[in-house]
Amino acid sequence: MNLKEKYREFKEWQLRPYQVAPLSQEKHTCATCGTSYQGNYCPRCGQSSRIGRYSLKTAFLLFLDVWGLGNRGMFRSIRDLLLRPGYMIRDYLGGMQMAYFPPFKMFFLLATLSILVNSGLNIRGENQLEQAVQTYERSFDMNIQTIPAEENAAVESGEGKADVELQDRINGSARAFFRFLIDHQTIIELVWLLVLSLPLYVLFRKCPAIPDLFYTEFFVAMVYITNLMNIVSTIFSFFCVDLVIIGLLPPLLSIIALKQLSGYSYLRTIFGLVASFAIISIVVMIIMVLFGVVVGVMMAV
Repeated sequence: MNLKEKYREFKEWQLRPYQVAPLSQEKHTCATCGTSYQGNYCPRCGQSSRIGRYSLKTAFLLFLDVWGLGNRGMFRSIRDLLLRPGYMIRDYLGGMQMAYFPPFKMFFLLATLSILVNSGLNIRGENQLEQAVQTYERSFDMNIQTIPAEENAAVESGEGKADVELQDRINGSARAFFRFLIDHQTIIELVWLLVLSLPLYVLFRKCPAIPDLFYTEFFVAMVYITNLMNIVSTIFSFFCVDLVIIGLLPPLLSIIALKQLSGYSYLRTIFGLVASFAIISIVVMIIMVLFGVVVGVMMAV
């Protein structure tokens, strides 16, 4: 019963809206504009009533604030994204914006932190980005080394040389494209969000929790869900946890967040995600087929 009671309290906390601190009854005089007032912030210029002499704590918080970490909304946003992601996003879309860290600012801060961690700022000091590039390039080298002997002989004798040169150009383009993905992963992630949001929005726009959901609101929700996945993946990357485990987390986190956000059942949420990925996969396959046809025409010419 004790565990059931704690779980019930946790579920109630998930649904409970953000509680603001009570207004201070102490009188203050704003050091910036000279306004006398009661409360936590100056009604004229917005300066906090807690502003005072500088201390080591104040200097440290100002340093953190440069990176967005000194703002209490950042810690609250991280906590709520981990424990009540969909409900938190619903609160933000409903107008509770001062309580939480802005989604796009949070996205770029977390993207920067993720790059730092994957570049070597982890417990092993491993450059995981460079390892991914080396692994990908080794796969190309292995494919080249496994060319049958008769094909090598044909190339050395001059037969099929044009085909090999074309294949080398294709392989070089593929390597350059993979390097581009690694070097511009933040932009790629945003583009991917735009693409994924389209079929997801069509399937979730009439959800029970927000029946009049706009696409821009849904895109903001997807940015927050991506922030959740980046938080978790960065933590695992810092401790150098197996990438296979990290790869299993995004679908699970997306299901939980979208279920809480939309008000659908888990089954309906999973169906929406699977259907969206199926639509995108079909579009990608069509593009790949067209690309193959173009490459085939180039090799025939």
